[in-house]
Amino acid sequence: MHEGDASVDLSEPWLYRLQESATGFGEMIEQIMALAETRLQKLNRRQRETVPASELILGMQCGGSDAFSGITANPALGYASDLLIRAGATVMFSEVTEVRDAIYMLTSRAETPEVAEALVREMDWYDQYLERGAADRSANTTPGNKKGGLSNIVEKSLGSIVKSGSSAINGVLGPGERFSSKGLIYCATPASDFVCGTLQLAAGMNLHVFTTGRGTPYGLAMAPVVKVSTRTELAERWPDLIDVDAGRIATGRSSIEELGWELFHYYLDVASGRKKTWAEQHRIHNDITLFNPAPIT
Repeated sequence: MHEGDASVDLSEPWLYRLQESATGFGEMIEQIMALAETRLQKLNRRQRETVPASELILGMQCGGSDAFSGITANPALGYASDLLIRAGATVMFSEVTEVRDAIYMLTSRAETPEVAEALVREMDWYDQYLERGAADRSANTTPGNKKGGLSNIVEKSLGSIVKSGSSAINGVLGPGERFSSKGLIYCATPASDFVCGTLQLAAGMNLHVFTTGRGTPYGLAMAPVVKVSTRTELAERWPDLIDVDAGRIATGRSSIEELGWELFHYYLDVASGRKKTWAEQHRIHNDITLFNPAPIT
């Protein structure tokens, strides 16, 4: 697998205070552009270098889930996740409201009691957050999920956690925290596609995989996004948006294990630059969207 060259130092502080650094709007813009140009010159010196698969940090997410999400695409992601963990890589799964009702199936897989406690703590924090905001948790499952055949959040949760595979859960990250250990990590984020992706980027993710049964415009500019459809019909309708068709599992043309191995190799090819996802080719990406846990007054 190939990664960007880590030898280019981008860590030096560069701070611009709008109210102190310039006289007038024009001078402010000129100084900002000069700072950006300096940064770009350093970024442009990056070169690919060979690194092991253990340097991969994969983020997993599902959006526009349907009744097939927990049968085809998500189990295949789980199998591929186990393969990556065995190779020494880091894999993150997220979306608090989409695992909350199946948390009892995750705590038993925690590597340590502290990890299990952290999982429960993140679920409890989010319950209280929604309660303080008078938000109805039943808004998830969404109307699109229900049209796709999911009747309630418990069904959705059971399908969602299958992405995590069968490996031990090695750590838990709160919103905005950065990973510090390898293995399978639970990155606590909202279920919102855009916020989840942003927080996984903040945690250190360098490759993203996104399963969908309803379709989605989701994409990231800072990391490749591999789109996996839960149904073949969706892949055939959007042949230049869906990268991998997991619907083959439902029709018997592929097993979960076979598709899991296919995804494993696909991840490495994308990370190495041998393949480009459709989102990369079309330059489809949404804005960075941070999670603000407090009321805006």
